[in-house]
This record gives sequence, structure tokens and C-alpha cells, in this order.
Amino acid sequence: MAVSKRIVLHFPKRMVDRPIVCRLVKDYDLEFNILKASITPEKEGLMILELSGEQGEYDKGIRYLTKSGVEIQSLSQDVLRNEERCTHCGACITICPTGAFELDPITRWVNFHDEKCLACGLCIKACPPRAMEVHF
Repeated sequence: MAVSKRIVLHFPKRMVDRPIVCRLVKDYDLEFNILKASITPEKEGLMILELSGEQGEYDKGIRYLTKSGVEIQSLSQDVLRNEERCTHCGACITICPTGAFELDPITRWVNFHDEKCLACGLCIKACPPRAMEVHF
């Protein structure tokens, strides 16, 4: 059974120069799409990755990352909407490149679908009440 997940990888500084993603492809037959990356030599690295493959190989790849010292989080854990601040103005709908925001035609409230989010940060800048938050 195939699986595809968006994950956030936190690399310790001792690992930023290692071919981590290459090993995922070669050793575990996984496909990847780098959605965002911030990797600097001698510092910690951050990568947002869409990782796809067969469930068993995906699980082995995740175990490899964990054993190597890479912290892994689901992307949906890190992109949040502060419901108390959100005024449902819709500014996020027009700016989002992936359609992660959708206007409910009945309630006129804006729904956020975190599984579509790329963590690009455009909604953070566009949101007047600053209801969108990214925690990496």
C-alpha cells in the first residue's frame, strides 16, 4: 500500500552535510519533494518534505532518519490557525497557492485544510488579525 506524507525534518548540525535524502531514495525506494529547506553548514537544518512510497519502505526510512538523529514531525502539527484570532475575513483564501483555505458557502466561515498546506508562510503575511501560526 502506497503512502504519501508531508513531514518536517530537523537536522542536528553534525548531519547537515550528510546525504540523508539520497539514502531515502536509494535504500528505501522513496520519492520526495522538497517543499522548503533551510540548511546551513555548521548549523541545524530544517527541511519540509513530501515523502512517498510503499508503507513498509516508508516506515523503514522513518526509522533510519530517527536512528540517525533527525527529528521528525508531521507538517500539520506545525501549521496552526488560532481560532480565537481568526475573523474569517478570507484574506488567506486568495493568497494560498495550494487551496488549503476554503469558504464554507453556508456558514461563510473559512475552513483550513492543513493536509494541503506547504508551510510557505504567505497566509501569515496576508492575515490581518495574525491568526495563522507556523511553529518549527
